[in-house]
Amino acid sequence: MPTLYIDNKPYEVSSGKNLLEVCLTLGVDLPYFCWHPALGSVGACRQCAVKIFKDENDKKGRLIMSCMEPVTNNQRISVVDEEAHEFRENVIGWLMTNHPHDCAVCDEGGSCHLQDMTVMTGHSYRKFNYKKRTYTNQNLGPFINHEMNRCIQCYRCVRFYKDYAGGRDLDAFASRNQVYFGRAEDGVLENEFSGNLAEVCPTGVFTDKTLKAHYTRKWDLTTAPSICQHCSLGCNIIAGERYGSIRMISNRYNGEVNGYFICDRGRFGYEFVNAKDRIRTPLVHGKTVTGGEVMKKVLESVRQSRFIGIGSPRASLESNFALKELVGKDNFFLGLSDVDHELTELALQILKELRPSTMKEVEGADAIFILGDDVTNTAPMMALAIRQSVRNQPNELAGKANIPVWHDAAVREWTQEKKGPLYIADVHASKLDDVATNRFTGAPDDVARLGYAVAHALDSSAPAVTNISDIQKKLVQEIAKDLLNAKRPVIVTGTSSGNEQVVKAAANVAAALRKKNMNAGIVITLPECNSLGLAMIGGRRLKDAFNIMEQGQSDTAIVLENDLYRRGKREEVDGFISQCKEVIVVDHTNSPTAQKAHILIPAGTFTDSDGTIVNNEGRAQRFFQVHESSDVMKESWRWLAAIGTLAGKGRGCEWENFEAITNAIGLDEPLLAGVKDVTPSSDFRVEGQRIPRESHRYSGRTSMHAHVAVSETKPPEDPDSSLSYTMEGYRGQPPSSMIPYYWTPGWNSVQSVNKYQVEVGAALRGGDPGVRLFTPDSNSHFRYFQQVPDAFHPKGDRLWAVWIHHIFGSEELSTHAASVSERIPKPYVMICTTDAAAYHLEENQLITIEMNGQSYKLPVKISSSLAMGIAGLPFGFVGGPYSELPGWATIKQ
Repeated sequence: MPTLYIDNKPYEVSSGKNLLEVCLTLGVDLPYFCWHPALGSVGACRQCAVKIFKDENDKKGRLIMSCMEPVTNNQRISVVDEEAHEFRENVIGWLMTNHPHDCAVCDEGGSCHLQDMTVMTGHSYRKFNYKKRTYTNQNLGPFINHEMNRCIQCYRCVRFYKDYAGGRDLDAFASRNQVYFGRAEDGVLENEFSGNLAEVCPTGVFTDKTLKAHYTRKWDLTTAPSICQHCSLGCNIIAGERYGSIRMISNRYNGEVNGYFICDRGRFGYEFVNAKDRIRTPLVHGKTVTGGEVMKKVLESVRQSRFIGIGSPRASLESNFALKELVGKDNFFLGLSDVDHELTELALQILKELRPSTMKEVEGADAIFILGDDVTNTAPMMALAIRQSVRNQPNELAGKANIPVWHDAAVREWTQEKKGPLYIADVHASKLDDVATNRFTGAPDDVARLGYAVAHALDSSAPAVTNISDIQKKLVQEIAKDLLNAKRPVIVTGTSSGNEQVVKAAANVAAALRKKNMNAGIVITLPECNSLGLAMIGGRRLKDAFNIMEQGQSDTAIVLENDLYRRGKREEVDGFISQCKEVIVVDHTNSPTAQKAHILIPAGTFTDSDGTIVNNEGRAQRFFQVHESSDVMKESWRWLAAIGTLAGKGRGCEWENFEAITNAIGLDEPLLAGVKDVTPSSDFRVEGQRIPRESHRYSGRTSMHAHVAVSETKPPEDPDSSLSYTMEGYRGQPPSSMIPYYWTPGWNSVQSVNKYQVEVGAALRGGDPGVRLFTPDSNSHFRYFQQVPDAFHPKGDRLWAVWIHHIFGSEELSTHAASVSERIPKPYVMICTTDAAAYHLEENQLITIEMNGQSYKLPVKISSSLAMGIAGLPFGFVGGPYSELPGWATIKQ
């Protein structure tokens, strides 16, 4: 390891880093703006200047930008040198020349990197007394607010948006000494990761518009560590609350999962928690009752009936387990559609035998093959990781030319348009096509056949595929060659296609690769945040519940956080509900199922509940209550445990707190044995103190309760964790799974995350959050799936209807968010150019499409990239056939 001397003190440091990274890792406060650990260095802001010396005898030295200088052995630098300090102070003065100095009204005030760096450099008074340059701001859509006058031209925004996230509608427009960062014209930022601009920007140019709508200073938010609820990836987030409503979601660093970023659905979908139609009071046959009255009615139903329980992939492990305990394992149903049930169980089977890859491993992959999943819309952060992976092979070439990978500008100049292998096979185009080596478009069965053929090309003992074209054979050989030559290949698939053959084909490819390369991994994206956790708990099919009720074997159903109309045919769900003596729904979000409930119990959301969910790689992670729940809006598992206790059923009486039920899960469910180790126990203390949810700057605590009492009320106690609902407590760094906010002296913004890491950009101190529940045995022998599907043949009078997923509109909870609802596409039926000509259809023409006895009148959307014989419909559109696809459809004009 190189030895670095900082102000004459020796330090052993990691090689391959730049001086700024090393200084920050060592805890040396050195100001910067343009550098970002995920984006690398470009040397644009000139703020991180230090003095470098030739040797111990050199007393003069010279100024360098630390972000652009590699670490070498016996290097000597000074951070506190007077000339370097003066230079940094002058630089911040230049950068602030046209800044409006509007901290008092700026949304970033108090959590601003610019404020922190200004104080750090000692710049206290502005010297520019003339008229400032001003810009006209843009309307950038429902997510991001624009205030261009605060810009210091650090270029972080366009580097993230264009270079890192692949956006095309935000750029730097320059003329002489003026630089404008925005769009060519007003309009919605189209990239799925635009919300990260609010955290990437070191000033207040780009801020969270949803926070602005109900603004609270960030130091006045009660915050807690949480997990995103809007896809299966399990991104780590921090949720902030004030006055009983959630005000914002920000990224929580996890080096193995989402790193520094989250997608727009995860950042802005939180508004469903504050939705006007959220279930807030108990209802019995449409009449509002108290919590005690609804419990009395539920107990009457439970005692006098034979009842079943229907779980949910968006409910926590604890809630699903509590329901399973209440009704008994033979009466517990997973609450998934037939297709999702089969595919989720298949995914669990595969992941137990093959090696599931983390998002960090996907980002580090040097060859990727995507089969049948549009990850940009089903699991957006996975798409962002894949976009970074295509740079790995070119970056290795740059390394051979002695260009360090952190030198972003030089690396991009050297690599130009070179990209590593990325192959995509799906029914239609994706936003990753611009970085793909090659893509294949076909029906789901044809996509699966391509995967089976690649597996056979990798290993001749895998089943062969007959009757494929010469073009496909060439593509198969190309994919197989690049996967074999890769050091860290990853196969990516998902359940969104609704086709089990696609998933099986991906598994075959991964298994064939692992025979030759144990570093090969697989990713299977799943429908919802706890789909895999629900499958690990285990239960019966939803259709069996319908049959049981129809046959009169039961008369009461408890539905847990689930809209059954998203799981089965409308007439089947209607029949099920009509056959139930009582339908008891425990949920927080209004839905058609909740509206038909005989008894409706308001549940807590992820912000006023504690719970554990398991992501698509089998990582169990916990979300914490941000604020105390009310008597009638509490965790589903608490309602169910109370019902069981009073009715004398299950073991709810044994669960005094969250820790007790989690331990019960670990004992009863072999696959979930590790959940008890996800976070420290509720009696964990640091120096005898709890970890505060409120910052030490939190204000107005007494006045907030002035309508109740003139004196400050006693804060609630949390029996479920070692977090407190106050600003008092341990002020040091908590365990990594329990970080409620980022703050350290001199660092008030999210940039302070570097103080929580073992090394800048690496794992958090104590390890990244979460426990991986299963690790496949390297000696296991995967049995190839043998049944290769027949090639798809279009039928002249019918089209094969499939789902087209959208980041906004396809996921249930986020559709209740006001800002997200503005981005939901209108319903359509997508067909290819050839089929449109055959049916004599034009763009936006209204047609009738019939599927499974149901008719839908929709406008036509013509695509040049959709496979012939396929009709695509947006998944989740209101009134749509939620679980009836894929299947044949008839087009009528």
